[in-house]
Amino acid sequence: MAHVNANVETSQLWQLLEAVAGQASTRSLFNMIEVDDTLLTAAVRPATVPRLVLAQAMNMLLFAKNLEAVPEGKTYVTAKLAEGGKVVFDHGALRTVTAADTGALPMGEQAFKRFLEPLGFAVAGVYPLPRLKMTGRAYCHQDAPEVVAQFFVSELHADQFSPAFQAAVNEVLGSSRDPLSARAKELLAKLADARALPFAEAAELLPELVGCFDVQHATPRLAAYQILLEESAEMAWISTEGNAFNHATDHVEDVFAVADALRAQGLPIKDKVEVSAAGSVRQTAFKATRVEREFIAADGSCVTRVVPGSFYEFITRDRIVDPATGESKLDLRFDSSNAQGIFKMTAAAC
Repeated sequence: MAHVNANVETSQLWQLLEAVAGQASTRSLFNMIEVDDTLLTAAVRPATVPRLVLAQAMNMLLFAKNLEAVPEGKTYVTAKLAEGGKVVFDHGALRTVTAADTGALPMGEQAFKRFLEPLGFAVAGVYPLPRLKMTGRAYCHQDAPEVVAQFFVSELHADQFSPAFQAAVNEVLGSSRDPLSARAKELLAKLADARALPFAEAAELLPELVGCFDVQHATPRLAAYQILLEESAEMAWISTEGNAFNHATDHVEDVFAVADALRAQGLPIKDKVEVSAAGSVRQTAFKATRVEREFIAADGSCVTRVVPGSFYEFITRDRIVDPATGESKLDLRFDSSNAQGIFKMTAAAC
């Protein structure tokens, strides 16, 4: 196993993660995920954590959380680490819903925008997903766009579906809780103003941020799930997986070579690599992990069904020339056609 440089352990990022997740988990995170030197500012006293460091800490914890949910991804990452490699975390994808009733949870992208923006993320692109009746938005970090993983937040537009579908959406999401406490909202307001938090407050806020990436509603009725599944595999997925990462993505040098190698090993990789219209972004993924989820049957009893869970994605991004400055930069854009192709990984019946 690789050993983390001692200087890293004195960084503010290490110390924040250690305060929240413990030493062993922090070491594992740093051994697994490539962390740019710009994120390794030495800790000082009194400790004040800038939004950039807090955002990176959240992202690292979320990547590990997704890996625990996706055995295929964990198998791949374990092998990569054994060969001396590391993961370059590119982005995490989320699904939200605009509906008449989402309970105590803010509707659509606002469920995430309300804390992504104080953390320093801003919308860098809007991507219509018409075949899915969704809209995607890429949130990119303003302070270090090429080294902090982005978020691709998609909204499903419930009002574009049938009345029965809309009623099922309201039934499922109407019980949603708000995972952010009043105290967390106070800290986010403070973070938005100051762009930093005292160390103790950053450590207090971090677990609540991670908790936003979960299921916030009650166990759905099986009948409601089946109504949703008939019209939208994406909404059916949301009904069981909520606001968890739909997928986490590893930036690799050659996605075609990675896909061929994984296919040769018999791993459940997508048949096709999605290529953006410009040709500079190429993506593929493992097929969604099959998971057991509980539902409420017609007689009120609890039943389980096997449904699609989250998955692990691979992406290659070329460097392009910025027409405004003439400088070379990583193409951080997404592509609507690519996204709709990748989303098919969770399109399976229970």
